[in-house]
Amino acid sequence: MSWLIVLGFFVVLAALPFVIERFRPAIGSTARHGASGDFAQLSQGVTHYTWVGPTRGPIAVLIHGLASPSVAMEGVAEGLGAMGYRVLAYDLYGRGLSDAVPGLQDRAFFLRQLSDLLAHQDAQEELTLVGYSMGGSIAVAYAAENPHRIKRVITLASAGVQMVESGFARFCRRTPLLGDWVHAMFARRRILNSIPKAARRPAVQRVQMAQTQELHRRGYLPAILSSRRGMLSEVQEAEHRKLAREDVPLVAIWAQNDQVIPISALGVLAQWNRAARQEVVDGADHALPYSHDDALIDALRNAMRD
Repeated sequence: MSWLIVLGFFVVLAALPFVIERFRPAIGSTARHGASGDFAQLSQGVTHYTWVGPTRGPIAVLIHGLASPSVAMEGVAEGLGAMGYRVLAYDLYGRGLSDAVPGLQDRAFFLRQLSDLLAHQDAQEELTLVGYSMGGSIAVAYAAENPHRIKRVITLASAGVQMVESGFARFCRRTPLLGDWVHAMFARRRILNSIPKAARRPAVQRVQMAQTQELHRRGYLPAILSSRRGMLSEVQEAEHRKLAREDVPLVAIWAQNDQVIPISALGVLAQWNRAARQEVVDGADHALPYSHDDALIDALRNAMRD
């Protein structure tokens, strides 16, 4: 009898995080009611998007990172809008107000969402792609496959060059089944602890609130792990070298104190693409789009002036 109790305990323990995930509410009309922006029914699911800036002008597309939704890019969107860009920002699947879509979140997955959205919005002119962290990898991948559509690529603390991966993230990414359980059981607390606590800045407060809300929604944590196993596993040397050969202008902005994307990535990128214009935001860490958005816009303005 005792071994049955022990077995039952381990069965319940094994199923617990997945049962909890199953009973979390999916994103739906209640969460989307009154939200700014619009919603597009694309081939994989519903995508939340927002236009910022003037009604005329060159188009810039903003792609956010792994864990924080497009609200993290609001300061960047407003800054580019003030520079005359029509800015299109959207939530990747499983984040923000977009649907949580099953499947491996690899290059094909994210490029399909971006291509679908651009077609839905009839954005046919040359594009400036602005990608933050994992969004930088998505921007570079799209530009490498569609160089004729790209006016400029701007990456902000971009993945795809060098990345510091924790032991927890590495184990979950590399280990099927057990890694899924460990991630489902413990990732929520780790993400909560990693959210910046500089609450005096309104932009940081908005990201704090958005990420906390996401952690209560079904599909968010699986999306994070799926992206680690997919898009974030790429090292994009070939893509960056292709952008250099195709003369696609690249501006790369790095954060001086980034503990996720090390500043040494600047030197690696310089070897891959000698024409890349690179800037460093002093005092910033990986949260730079919303913790140092003013300094980031200044760095962008300086780089794009040339």
